[in-house]
Amino acid sequence: MIKAVLEKSVKGALEKLGLPSSEVNFEHPSDLSNGDYSTNIALILATKKEGNTYNLAQKITTHLGVELPSGVEKVQAVRPGFINFYLKEDFFAESLKEATKKDFGKTGTLKNKKIILEYTDPNPFKVFHIGHLMTNTIGESLSRLAEFNGGDVKRVNYQGDVGLHIAKAIWGIMNTGEEIKTEEDLGKAYAYGAKNFEENIDVQKEVVETNKKIYSREDKKINDIYERGKKISLQAFEKIYKRLGTEFDKLFFESEVGDYGREIVENNANLFQKSGGAVVFKGENYGLHTRVFINSDGLPTYEAKELGLAKVKYDYFPYDESVIVTGNEINDYFKVLFRVMRLVYEKEGLADKTVHIGHGMLRLPEGKMSSRTGDAKPAMELLDEIKNLVLDVMSEREIENKTKVADMVAVAAFKYSVLKQSISRDIIFDFNKSISFEGDSGPYLQYTAVRAKAVLDIAKSKNLLPEEKQPAGWQTTEIEKLLYRFPETTMRAWEEKAPQLVSTYLIELVGAFNAFYAKERIAEEGKGYNIYLTEAVKNTLEKGLYLLGIEVPTKM
Repeated sequence: MIKAVLEKSVKGALEKLGLPSSEVNFEHPSDLSNGDYSTNIALILATKKEGNTYNLAQKITTHLGVELPSGVEKVQAVRPGFINFYLKEDFFAESLKEATKKDFGKTGTLKNKKIILEYTDPNPFKVFHIGHLMTNTIGESLSRLAEFNGGDVKRVNYQGDVGLHIAKAIWGIMNTGEEIKTEEDLGKAYAYGAKNFEENIDVQKEVVETNKKIYSREDKKINDIYERGKKISLQAFEKIYKRLGTEFDKLFFESEVGDYGREIVENNANLFQKSGGAVVFKGENYGLHTRVFINSDGLPTYEAKELGLAKVKYDYFPYDESVIVTGNEINDYFKVLFRVMRLVYEKEGLADKTVHIGHGMLRLPEGKMSSRTGDAKPAMELLDEIKNLVLDVMSEREIENKTKVADMVAVAAFKYSVLKQSISRDIIFDFNKSISFEGDSGPYLQYTAVRAKAVLDIAKSKNLLPEEKQPAGWQTTEIEKLLYRFPETTMRAWEEKAPQLVSTYLIELVGAFNAFYAKERIAEEGKGYNIYLTEAVKNTLEKGLYLLGIEVPTKM
């Protein structure tokens, strides 16, 4: 990529000047008149050396100008000390050829790397809610980015099928006497059990006893309720995954790793302490906080199970990198877990191979909702509400399979709302903005992709072919100045675990294309290069939307 060529060139100039060359960074100027790449290396070095930033930028530029890198038209120092690079027109023409190819954007930077991504993690017996929807959206996009960059990827899902939340739900089922048929029934039973657990000490004792029987498998009635409830939950989850476009390679369950986690804790007793009948890790010794790994009933906690899961995942798929996506409310929990992993799995180095991505919270206008109190917004319900709004917008349009298209648009509306900003930020979901066919939205991106395809179909019906050769007097467009950045964007989006970089790129690209579409004729005689340009945009846009987990309808 041209960025690597520029970096090498700048580092060479710095070495000739006797300056350090380890901090060279490049950005794309927001104003294209300021070039295609810019570096602030002179500002950084001059600050350290207390020199004049602009003079230093000029010195570096002079050395660069002796032999410009291939593809660079000119390099220019500008105040207060930036160095701007302008690429040649033939560079953009050559890049355009790449943009029409099937594998455009794929970098191969993760070739031979094994990457496991754990995300979504809904618990059976509880509602799959909008928080899980957000986690799934981020995890799926990261999975696709890893694959796109050449990684050998496994998608996994870790689900809490044992623990107090299950006991509360089963207690709720047994004490309401209502038949459980759906995921929503399970959610209501859980909410009922959770409420009574908090308010009644006798219920607490009953739930604790129920929890022990779930582990021991000694009570047939509880076992039957458990098996039926788990089956209902998992079937409901699969329907949602299909709607979202996610296929997991492996489902892990707490019940499968609990005993192993407890064994690991017991085998590393020197790292833990007894406290009130429980086994704890004193995180304060490491500037963290204390966590319980085995409770006073002798049962492994979530912490111990997670400790076991890390090794079980590694045995399943010996990963070079393990990425775990959750809400950021448990960021501190993972800091403790990683400290324990570093001590327990020192030889395997699992802690250093693991990355936790803590995302912000998703709120609807009425605020955050909790499954504990029974008012969690089910994911399916939210997607259906968005779909109905989309159907209203599309009511007068003649579209085949309108309901299916509306669902694709609804999913895009939600996913883009999540992926258009930094993962760590909280989101207040705006229904109207999310479904807009104009502006910063998923449907706008889909609509532009459909528009580009429609134009190409018209050109094909007229037997008009794309032409690589630029017309005489052609001035490089903003489209061409954006297309070559796509591979760089996909690579950086993975490295920084930042899908929003793809979202931002796509919005810029469709903005440039729609401006071009408004003033230029495309599907006409003598406009072969315009057809070619449109083909490149369509190809790039479809790939970018795929990385966000968004499908493109044939018509909107």
